[in-house]
Amino acid sequence: MLKISEVKDVKGLKKFIALPWVIYQNDPNWVPPLRGQQLRTLKGKNNPLLANGEHTFFLAQVGEKVVGRLLVGINRKLNREKNKQEGYLSLFEAIEDREVAFALFDAASQWLRARGISSIVGPVSPTNGDDNRGILIQGFDGPPVLMNSYNPPYYESFFEDYGFGKDMDLFAFYLDVASLDTERFDRVVSYAMRKYQFRIDRFDRKQLNREIRDIKKILDLAMPATWEHLTPPSLEEIRSEFQTLVQFMDADLVYIARSGKEPIGFVVGLPDYNQVLKRLNGRLFPLGWAKYLWYKRRITGARVFIQFVVPQFRNKAVNGAIYHRLMVEARKKGYKYGEGSAIAEMNKESIRSVEGAGGRLYRTYRIYRKEL
Repeated sequence: MLKISEVKDVKGLKKFIALPWVIYQNDPNWVPPLRGQQLRTLKGKNNPLLANGEHTFFLAQVGEKVVGRLLVGINRKLNREKNKQEGYLSLFEAIEDREVAFALFDAASQWLRARGISSIVGPVSPTNGDDNRGILIQGFDGPPVLMNSYNPPYYESFFEDYGFGKDMDLFAFYLDVASLDTERFDRVVSYAMRKYQFRIDRFDRKQLNREIRDIKKILDLAMPATWEHLTPPSLEEIRSEFQTLVQFMDADLVYIARSGKEPIGFVVGLPDYNQVLKRLNGRLFPLGWAKYLWYKRRITGARVFIQFVVPQFRNKAVNGAIYHRLMVEARKKGYKYGEGSAIAEMNKESIRSVEGAGGRLYRTYRIYRKEL
């Protein structure tokens, strides 16, 4: 008999984390997350989303067997700043059984209604970052790039048959780093930097507080107020995000554009550590560290993770310039491919930049919405 219950302890969280190893056991494209890291995240360590409001974890079980899971919660900060009553769901997983999925969605809906919430959106990032947003609806022909979603194709029908509708799509673009026309872009970028008087600085870890403050300034100006799903993060939230990313970060792939002393744009690129994680099966110990260090030196791709430019410097080639700088450095380091993701469909400027650099749309992720 199917039973839905709330997780009450660490033992339950470990069951929650373990379910994907069942669902994807025969899927060669799935990349196992690090169990220890995910446990710390779900317990709230360096997790702005869980800090911003009440939340709970649901497990679906048949007897002792876990067959589905779901994180549901309320981002009070987002609701307050956007004047809405919205809940979220994240980390949905279920076996190919509609009854299981619908029971989880029912439990989430009831939990949110009891707290005065009128709509639900998701799947959202489980950290309020740019990781694991939406479900994959197009592009199942290979493993995901670092911190992007992956799921069975049948998830789309679960959401749509339950009554969820599209909230927005997120795009991933593939770039063949080796084929970039760097000479042409060098000329264009050099001309734009002279004309509009800006430069591109490599991220300086030794000046971490300054760099984070400058990124905060950019985000405060660059995030459109019309984007209902985002608000500028606090300084502490940015610091928390960088603490999460630092294990994957390569300073040669992170840049801040400045005009004089003023920060005007930034880009964060990350090596595709999924190539490493795929070989660790979720654990660094006892043998995972040796594999990690060995395969880390053999990563062949990178993800352009996040990019923003302040309004007064848009349409002045700043987006393209920092994108180009990152890709040139990626090629020097021996990377063969890059992925620009996950770019919201309404972010036309970023889409133009990545397409202008030779990006090819190859994956689509969807975030859903439902009125309760």
